[in-house]
Amino acid sequence: MSFLSNTLAVLGILPIIPFMLVYFIHYYVKKDKKTALLLAMDVTTVFLILAAAALFNIVFNSGFGIYLILLVLLIAAGLIGGAQNRLKGRVDVRRLLRAVWRLAFAGTGAAYILLFLISFITYITAV
Repeated sequence: MSFLSNTLAVLGILPIIPFMLVYFIHYYVKKDKKTALLLAMDVTTVFLILAAAALFNIVFNSGFGIYLILLVLLIAAGLIGGAQNRLKGRVDVRRLLRAVWRLAFAGTGAAYILLFLISFITYITAV
């Protein structure tokens, strides 16, 4: 049980590892770069959300990180759903969720890098 929790902790801290694992395994099996990339992005989004929330909590000394990310995702879903409704007259839930999930990958990826750099710099200057 300790091995499993340690493995999940490492994957949560370094989300590039699950990205690379999923990408290379899927590419090796299916030989399709596009679907391997999209699947790796979808799987890694979970780890990025958790890692960015944890880094937010560390940098700002709060417990609001995961709630902020979920709030932003809900607002994005509402805006995209509203745009779909205006343009097509209906909401395609599958496309809506896919768009929000891929935006979450990009947003939390950028937030992870930014928050990691901020925490690293504050750690270096505090020592």
